[in-house]
Amino acid sequence: MKYMTKVSFKGSAMLNPVPAVLITSKNKEGKVNVFTVGWIGTACTKPPMITVAIRPERLSYEYIKESSEFVVNLPSKDLIRSVDFCGVKSGKNIDKIKECNLILEDSENVAVPAIKQCPVTLECKVKSITLLGSHDLFLAEVLSIHVEENLIDTDGKIHLEKADLICYSHGEYFPVTPKAIGKFGYSVQKKKKFNKKGKK
Repeated sequence: MKYMTKVSFKGSAMLNPVPAVLITSKNKEGKVNVFTVGWIGTACTKPPMITVAIRPERLSYEYIKESSEFVVNLPSKDLIRSVDFCGVKSGKNIDKIKECNLILEDSENVAVPAIKQCPVTLECKVKSITLLGSHDLFLAEVLSIHVEENLIDTDGKIHLEKADLICYSHGEYFPVTPKAIGKFGYSVQKKKKFNKKGKK
C-alpha cells in the first residue's frame, strides 16, 4: 500500500465525521427551541452519560442551563433540510419548529418534548457544565431512550443501520451507510470450522 504525505495545519477540532442531531430544549416560560449539534459524544456507560458542546450565545444554551434538561433527537436523512436550517437559523428570530413542520411529543422523564419524526430520541439531565472557551461542555445523564419499533427485531436487537441516520463532516452532511464493514470483536473472532461437506 502506498502512503501519501500528510500536510500539517495548526491545531483544530477536526474530528470527523460526527453525528448530526437535533436538540430540543424548553425554558421556564414553556417556550421550546431546537438547534443542530455536531459536537456531541458518549462519555460513560454506567451511568449512561453524553457530552454536548454549546456556544454560550446560542438560545438553546440559555434554555438548557435554565432547565438542566434536553432531548437529543437523531434525525433520518429525510430531515436533512431541517437539520441544516436549525443549525444556521436562531430561535431568537424565528420559530424553527413551526418553520420546519416538526411535530413535538411528550417525553417520559423530562419536561422537554421530543421530535416525533426522529426515529431515536434520548432524554437527558444535565449533571455539570464546564467552561472551555468558544464552547462550554455540558455533561448529561441519559435517563431514557426511545426507538421506533420498526428498528427492533423479534429478538429485541436494535438496528440503527435501518434508521437512515446522517453525519456531518467538515461542512457537509453524509448518509450513514446501512452496510457494515465489520463488527465489534471480529478481528479476534475465531474462524468457524467446516467439515468436508461444507457444514459447521
